[in-house]
Amino acid sequence: MMSFFRTVLLGLCSFCLVSPLLAQGTAEDYQRMEQVARAAQGKVFRDNVVPHWFGENDFFWYRVNSGPQQHEFVLVDAAAGKREPAFDHAQLAQQLAEELGRPITAETLPFQAISFSDDLQLVTFRVGDQAYQYQRTANKLSKLEGGASVLTNDQIGRRPYPSLDKGGEVKLVIQNNSPETIRVFWVNRDGRPQHYEDLEANDDFQQRTFVGHVWLVLNQRGQAMALYEASDGENHVKIDGKTVWDLPRRGRGRGNFGGPRRITRTSLDGTWTASIKDHNLVVKNTKTDETTRLTEDGTSDKYMNDRFYWSPDSRYLIAMQVTPGDDRHIYMVESSPKDQLQPKLHEHSYAKPGDKLDIDRPRLFDMEKGEEIPVDSSLFENPWDLSRLHWTADSGEFRFLFNQRGHQVMRLLAIQPDGTVRTLIDEVSPTFIDYTNKVYLDELEESDELVWMSERSGWNHLYLIDAETAEVKNPITSGEWVVREVEQIDPEKRQIWFTAGGIVPGQDPYYIHHCRVNFDGSDLTVLTEGDGTHRIDYSPDHRYLIDKYSRVDLPPVHTLRKVEDGSLVCELEQADQSALLETGWKPTERFTAKARDGKTDIYGVIYFPTNYDPAKKYPVIEYIYAGPHGAFVPKQFSPRSQCREMAELGFIVVQMDGMGTNFRSKAFQDVCWQNLADSGFPDRILWMQAAAEKFPSMDLDKVGIYGGSAGGQSALGAMLSHGDFYDAAVADCGCHDNRMDKIWWNEQWMGWPIGKHYEEQSNVTNAHKLQGDLFLIVGELDTNVDPASTMQVVNALVKANKDFDLLVVPGAGHGIGSGSYGMRRTRDFFVRKLHGVEPRR
Repeated sequence: MMSFFRTVLLGLCSFCLVSPLLAQGTAEDYQRMEQVARAAQGKVFRDNVVPHWFGENDFFWYRVNSGPQQHEFVLVDAAAGKREPAFDHAQLAQQLAEELGRPITAETLPFQAISFSDDLQLVTFRVGDQAYQYQRTANKLSKLEGGASVLTNDQIGRRPYPSLDKGGEVKLVIQNNSPETIRVFWVNRDGRPQHYEDLEANDDFQQRTFVGHVWLVLNQRGQAMALYEASDGENHVKIDGKTVWDLPRRGRGRGNFGGPRRITRTSLDGTWTASIKDHNLVVKNTKTDETTRLTEDGTSDKYMNDRFYWSPDSRYLIAMQVTPGDDRHIYMVESSPKDQLQPKLHEHSYAKPGDKLDIDRPRLFDMEKGEEIPVDSSLFENPWDLSRLHWTADSGEFRFLFNQRGHQVMRLLAIQPDGTVRTLIDEVSPTFIDYTNKVYLDELEESDELVWMSERSGWNHLYLIDAETAEVKNPITSGEWVVREVEQIDPEKRQIWFTAGGIVPGQDPYYIHHCRVNFDGSDLTVLTEGDGTHRIDYSPDHRYLIDKYSRVDLPPVHTLRKVEDGSLVCELEQADQSALLETGWKPTERFTAKARDGKTDIYGVIYFPTNYDPAKKYPVIEYIYAGPHGAFVPKQFSPRSQCREMAELGFIVVQMDGMGTNFRSKAFQDVCWQNLADSGFPDRILWMQAAAEKFPSMDLDKVGIYGGSAGGQSALGAMLSHGDFYDAAVADCGCHDNRMDKIWWNEQWMGWPIGKHYEEQSNVTNAHKLQGDLFLIVGELDTNVDPASTMQVVNALVKANKDFDLLVVPGAGHGIGSGSYGMRRTRDFFVRKLHGVEPRR
């Protein structure tokens, strides 16, 4: 009997200990998560301004969403600094309702676009096929017979806006129904278009992407044909070629979508044609039909290829010799193909760190003498890449940018007609040169100067270099802040427009501000104002700019400013989030703490559930992406995110950028050098400990972490090197051994040649150190990160007799863990491991 009562008593005690946790991870929590995500859609108003300039660019109008299915038209007189309603909306709605015989309100006018007469007294618009005119002063509506010139394309004036991570993986299909080749770009998180594909007529493009990612389609003339943001549903874009608009230019001078320099077989004067025969270079005189074989040493192991660079005067020819490297392929088995029962074998070309690369070597030929001029290649031995290859306009030299393998040396070199080689720029780093993010070169032919980006001072800045003497004339920018991107250069005014981070004291150094500076470094002007991250649109004549800024805790603000000095002309819109807040939505919390050095600030964000109770304890989940190529904590306002949805299940979710990530000082990023396993964990742990002091509801005895790709590598690394702090991890498609992953990304940060540190930092090597709970996810057809990398971790864990969960998704590619199924499994995993309950009970 005593044994029976003891059993009952223990059972009751266990229930008392568990019952508080049953309020987290329940079916109600999952339902609220879905409801909160849906409720946030379309709840922010007055958050976007698309200007339509007219009247010699002194005026523009825009249409703004003012409420649910409501909008209004605004007219701005930029010269006078005046913003006003474009017309009397109530009067127009009343008259239009009588004309059409149906209810119309001032907030639901049934047209998208308007146009103004020169004196601003008449507004023209179209409803269906019928055009109307409205007298603004007399408040009188009338029909227009025949055609009327009215804007019908509401996308005119738009520019690419940055991709945001708003949800899981989705499939994008772009179908080219136009008669011409189109160009497809992904717009990255900094708003930079990155070219993905040239799509022929009647062809289609299929790509895995993510909710909130932006895709841009251009025609061959650089005009926009579509600007599309992926949504959580079907993403099928049909290009018919009928809708095109010119992208607003961010500044003067050089465009943002320039193609490569032209490479032709025929000399510019038409006298010579070049070709390759039996691996050797052959030229033909088009006037005499005489053929000359200029090389005799070509073989399959060292051959000439058909990349020809003729000097403008047609006397000299640079042709490329190639020594081929390895041609590594990876193989994947598709277990469940859609079109057949039996599995399929897939093969992909995929270079990995340490592989032998193709070696390109420029060779110089004098067509007047009909002979090769020897070129000393000692300054460009062992290239990773030769780029920007071109002759100067006077045929005086052939220039190219040399990136040495290992990414510690980068040179701008020039081959003279006599075969000598001179150095115009010699950039050297004891760690690495961030060639994927921080290399910018503009050659100013008119003044024989170079604008060059460098971190030689410890911060990313611009320098003006005399191309003739190869001497630095002066730093263009300087200080403890970074140039993020050069937008435009005006050689005539000798001015540069660029974006910067950390240039405004007291603000988050990751916030983007737009600036202008003279070539000599004088008159540095910050054109944007306001505590947030900015993006701008210039007026067509570049006299005005529209500045849009926001923060994670501040919805967008739009102002009109003068380009001359950045001064305010007038305020345009302050976004209204009141409807969003009424749903229970909680703003993202910004938080800053000191790094491992006790001095450097680490910036991050915190997401709380909508039913947050500061008196309770909540497990903490970190979303990690620690790749050195970027910074990943969101800076712009967004009502939705996966982190926010995760929090609804009874967690506090955090994200921060530790040391080793990008866009701070050189020393800050250099922490990653040959040290990717660090992942900023010493800073991350200190940040969370500091956050828990401010928010004691953060339970650091229960900490989870998840991430994909490089974030997957870091998530597992947390369990191997910091298992005393992290308790559970989900690692999706991780590059767990840097020797197994793509060559460019890993050699950029881990260096070349391959050293012992690659093996020492491998998650495979360290798998036996696993503490806590682990969930591995991988797509069997991942062409980004070799899925064998995950399976080698599995092999090591099995050998070490470790328990773990594994999800291999048939037919899936990179990032499957961020898709709807992968995220559902991730959430369930954390509910089980950190709450100790079955999901949706």
